[in-house]
Amino acid sequence: MRKLLLAALVASSACAPKIVPAPIVTTPKFPEFVAPPVPPSLADGVAALYESRGWAFFQSGDLRTAEREFSSALRSTPEFYPAETSLGYLELARKDPKAALPHFDRALELMPQHTDVAALIGRGQSLLALDRESDALGAFSAALAADPSLTDLARRIEVLKFRNVEQGLARARDAARAGRLDEASQAYTAAIASSPDSPFLYRELAGVDRQKGDLDAALEHLRKAAALDSSDARSIQQIGEILQSRGDVQGAEKAYVDSLAIEPNAEIEKRVEDLRARAALARLPAEYRAIDEAPQVTRADLAALIGIRLAPLLQGARRSGDAALITDVRNNWAATWIVAVARAGIMEPFANHAFQPRTVVRRVDLAQAVARLLARVDAQNPGRGKSWQSARLKFTDLSATHLAYPAASIAVAAGVLKTGDNNAFQPSKVVTGAEAIDAIDKVGALAGTR
Repeated sequence: MRKLLLAALVASSACAPKIVPAPIVTTPKFPEFVAPPVPPSLADGVAALYESRGWAFFQSGDLRTAEREFSSALRSTPEFYPAETSLGYLELARKDPKAALPHFDRALELMPQHTDVAALIGRGQSLLALDRESDALGAFSAALAADPSLTDLARRIEVLKFRNVEQGLARARDAARAGRLDEASQAYTAAIASSPDSPFLYRELAGVDRQKGDLDAALEHLRKAAALDSSDARSIQQIGEILQSRGDVQGAEKAYVDSLAIEPNAEIEKRVEDLRARAALARLPAEYRAIDEAPQVTRADLAALIGIRLAPLLQGARRSGDAALITDVRNNWAATWIVAVARAGIMEPFANHAFQPRTVVRRVDLAQAVARLLARVDAQNPGRGKSWQSARLKFTDLSATHLAYPAASIAVAAGVLKTGDNNAFQPSKVVTGAEAIDAIDKVGALAGTR
């Protein structure tokens, strides 16, 4: 058969008086290039002989003769794709990857299933020389999928992946710092395609998503990062931040708690406390939530503030008798707390057992309640209130003989209430919601309950 092919080759070479014998190659000139195998369906044609001779000339370093042989193979059999692959390698040997790439592409188009390993590897080498690393990685990966035994290629792919991720990450970070957010997103997405199991890539991409205002994408990427790395407290924390910004208090709290279980963080602990306080506030009556903006507070408002914010001070301070007998609060929104402060002796009903919950609170009334609360602070922490109790402050509008003077002096001495211009206490001035909250919170700080 080989003699017949040789005769055919001589007959087809009208311009050549004789056939130059192919060289015997002992040391290949280009050992890094893969000789394309000739499939059985094309092995019996004259093109196969041209291919064999061409590869021998090629590996001997005679590129011109090799090119003539490969071209003859294609002229005799246009579908002979191994010759296209060989011509691609020949162009690579000439350091011309741009000219090589079309040959590898045509070889893959001609081959059934487009899985010619030699052509895929050559295509990858061409793309790599053209600085198209991502595309080269795709070609090499396809070659490895076609022939998993190529262990050297597998190692090369891993190196390329690592380098591709590094370069892509640098581009992504540079773009993000420069505010080119779309470019940064594309670069991070490309890096993730090369290294889909790297959680930090998803977390950094989520940062770009948040800058773009795409919170849905940010959540998706942060959750992917957390799924890949269960110790990634930072991603879980950011999930909490996004959920909190969306008003999902319960979801945000859970995310923060999960992140704290991985890594302690004082700032996140404070956020959890604030969220829980906000959730508790949301469950309270609307009247209570409106106190902070109220131009004036009522006795019901003040009772609710004390009962809710200073509950520990009321414990163990129960009074018997008429203190619990209140006749006018049954249907009042603050009835529970009114009864609690009355039983504790902080705010007492009037002589007719009426609490008068709608009565406006003035500074003298607030001072009286504060003084009684401070007495509870002193009782729970003996000696704590010695300086308050012994103080004898002077007010320009409240004499030391006034019934309200002791309470006013204690409240101001403790730093809970302030005086006005000219050191006036202003006993009849109406108390606003903000002022009442400030006073009660200051008592709580002295008691250690807030």
